[in-house]
Amino acid sequence: MGASGNGPLAGVRVVELAGIGPGPFAAMLLADLGADVVRVDRPGGSGLSIDPAYDITNRNKRSVLLDLKSPDGPAAVLDLVDRADVLIEGYRPGVAERLGVGPDDCLARNPRLVYGRMTGWGQEGPLAERAGHDVGYIAITGALGMIGRADEPPVVPANLLGDYAGGSLYLVIGVLAALQHVRGGGTGQVVDAAIVDGTAHLTSMIHGMVAAGGWRDRRGANLLDGGCPFYGTYETSDGGHMAVGALEQRFYDEFVRLLGIADAAPARKDFERWGELRALVAARFRTRTREEWTAVFEDSDACVAPVLSLGEAPHHPHLAARGTFVDHGGITQPAPAPRFSATPGAVHRPPAQPGADTAEVARDWDLPHLTGRAAQAPQEDR
Repeated sequence: MGASGNGPLAGVRVVELAGIGPGPFAAMLLADLGADVVRVDRPGGSGLSIDPAYDITNRNKRSVLLDLKSPDGPAAVLDLVDRADVLIEGYRPGVAERLGVGPDDCLARNPRLVYGRMTGWGQEGPLAERAGHDVGYIAITGALGMIGRADEPPVVPANLLGDYAGGSLYLVIGVLAALQHVRGGGTGQVVDAAIVDGTAHLTSMIHGMVAAGGWRDRRGANLLDGGCPFYGTYETSDGGHMAVGALEQRFYDEFVRLLGIADAAPARKDFERWGELRALVAARFRTRTREEWTAVFEDSDACVAPVLSLGEAPHHPHLAARGTFVDHGGITQPAPAPRFSATPGAVHRPPAQPGADTAEVARDWDLPHLTGRAAQAPQEDR
């Protein structure tokens, strides 16, 4: 079986120039949706310090090993581009051009190509040439400054907000939109997906609330940022935590009733007493274990849920019933999302091993010379 599955993107061919972080995750999303993703790995690896067999972001893909600094490397990539619909790269601005696989080279070879560029700072601007990581990208957009308690430093949300939400998801949206443009008779084009742009875009609603006077521009002082005593997390007697999101009145009423504080709680709209309400809620949650509170709230509309670890999440009854996680190749991992009624996606290949699929890709993409151009010797990482 080839890499292309039965998802809605079956038949779409994608070339991914290997990198780390948001680029590979974006390519995984396309592969999960059924696209035939060929990852161009380089000798020496991508820089991710885990065994490639466990790199889930390379599932449902195939890999060829090419040295882009060798005389034949760029030509081999352009041969793939000739037969592709999409290319994804995550180099610093100018690197792909210097290697001979930049937008001009690729679009000259295939004018219908969608050329997706994944960077933190974008292709232009004062910081475009600088190194960076998720935490810096979300810092300058104002997003990081919103997360955490008012009297503590901002809380880093792993690399989910910048790399994957502001980066990968926006790259995929851009690629799919540009692909639709091509299929409607338009030309190929470059998609400049910058994590700073996507992350800033994610804060659109908050900017509107600030302008309307409904959001204070500081951390831990608002309805959705932990400033509200009925929207946040609380510790239980066993050191676990419960998440509370009882925003609407009827949900709040059920929350305080089941928590056992309905008669003692101050009015929810009495902002001056929010501190008192928070202390009351916190004290009550500390009287039972996470499991006990889960049982109290599980059949209610109080909008309360246990805070689970990554290892616990696949065993939650709701997620188990939906098949939100799957086991493939001995690895428990999130299933493809979203879901499609007519063209469902699936995990059908384990993480691609560097260079393992060169002969198969050469056959399926009708590139008999690809195997001769494949790299053999390792090189230093760029």
